[in-house]
Amino acid sequence: MANYDVIVIGAGPGGYVCAIRCAQLGLKTACVEGRDTLGGTCLNVGCIPSKALLHASHRLHEAEHTFARMGLIAEKPKVDFNRMLAYKAETVKGNTTGIEFLFKKNKVDWLKGWGRLAGAGRVDVGGTAHSARHIVIATGSVPAALPGIHVDEQTVVTSTGALALKKVPDKLVVIGAGVIGLELGSVYARLGAEVTVIEFLPRITPGLDAEVAKTFQRILKKQGINFILNAAVSGVDTSAGRAKITFTDRKKGTEMATTADIVLVATGRRPFTDGLGFADLGGEMTERGQVAVNAHWVTSLPGIYAIGDVIEGPMLAHKAEDEGMAVAEIIAGKAGHVNYDVIPGVIYTAPEVAHVGATEESLKDSGIPYKAGKFPFMGNARAKLVHQADGFVKLLAHAETDRILGCHVIGPAAGDLIHEICVAMEFGASAEDLALTCHAHPTCSEALREAALACGDGAIHA
Repeated sequence: MANYDVIVIGAGPGGYVCAIRCAQLGLKTACVEGRDTLGGTCLNVGCIPSKALLHASHRLHEAEHTFARMGLIAEKPKVDFNRMLAYKAETVKGNTTGIEFLFKKNKVDWLKGWGRLAGAGRVDVGGTAHSARHIVIATGSVPAALPGIHVDEQTVVTSTGALALKKVPDKLVVIGAGVIGLELGSVYARLGAEVTVIEFLPRITPGLDAEVAKTFQRILKKQGINFILNAAVSGVDTSAGRAKITFTDRKKGTEMATTADIVLVATGRRPFTDGLGFADLGGEMTERGQVAVNAHWVTSLPGIYAIGDVIEGPMLAHKAEDEGMAVAEIIAGKAGHVNYDVIPGVIYTAPEVAHVGATEESLKDSGIPYKAGKFPFMGNARAKLVHQADGFVKLLAHAETDRILGCHVIGPAAGDLIHEICVAMEFGASAEDLALTCHAHPTCSEALREAALACGDGAIHA
């Protein structure tokens, strides 16, 4: 039996970050992972490969629609989908082998196999027992199933299958208008597929600022993506070769149908605890199948922590990383902390959508007095010159204290711009603090300053 200070089960963003930080803090650490490569869902079949396809397809869109406007005349580009998939695979390999290098550098042992809790301070990996004073569950999540729909990862696929299609489908139906469905839908729409998104709710991207969601849908529709909202999918029949999707119009009560070459089920994800043994040992679970933890990520079983998608909260890689860092600090006797009010979210379409903090809807529901400063990218010189002037910045500040409460961006480089607001919120900055901060010209970040100015006496370029 190998003895460790810490064993982390799962080598996704939460798990591998936690393991590396534990080792850096002087703890003898091992990480259990059953995949052939490290990095979990994110690096292997999630964040990284999807962003590779998003990047490639966006460059195709630019070549087709903006190059000529800038005087760049070339033949219409052709898509070699197999080569694009090879580029995606190269990107994945570069990142996963990078984690393996970091494990070796920091002396983290990779226990290859699937881990199962075997009692207090014990983890079984492929029939071999290992002991540790502390165990961290970081087993992540898997795509959620939709009742009555069989996923074969050939015609009816999850995000995993959608990243490994053999060819670009003529017609793609996406079930679910959340982040995953819209990102992958936009990839295949740019590559030439006819894309239709079917959503149960009467709007896309539930939880997103309503004004941003409305603008986002309008832009995606202009890009060729069709939307069927307020519709409940009841079944997918693949017996005739193609997929027949039946759904009910929830407003009218009528049953309708459409067909597709590929159906992407993107209705969310669920915590992955299969075979873990946590519940078998009496570990407390939530009603939604998550591992229950306290404010310090400690489970109901002594010496066992849990982080990431397997516990409550947004299923985001960077949220898991923050929790992994915090738990490592706590195990090492330090103070670990995560500010859940300042965790950004990003949708990596074109334009990007990014947000942090409160929405107007949540502030109204809470009765918090606020003011909103809004600035369109049409007034930003950099956004216009790169032909990405759709969208806007909305900054929310307390009506009395002027403290920044949230920010919502739809536009170029939104996923990078949002972090200026994250830093400002961590330091308790006001909208005026941001408005008085000099921003380089011409940059898209000037739109943030203009939105902050709009919270006061008014923006300059609007």
